[in-house]
Amino acid sequence: MQKLKVAGNSGQNPGFDFLQECWNDDPALQIVIKKLLVKFPQWGIAIMDRVLVA
Repeated sequence: MQKLKVAGNSGQNPGFDFLQECWNDDPALQIVIKKLLVKFPQWGIAIMDRVLVA
């Protein structure tokens, strides 16, 4: 969760693999990740059919 907060504050992409791991581990983190992807579309990561895609 801390790494996601840092990404939200700095705008630095934590990496697709990290985001996908968090996405699969905890449904609560999915909400945080969705907000990050809306805030930073330049990361080139999207959600399709409830799955992260790069």
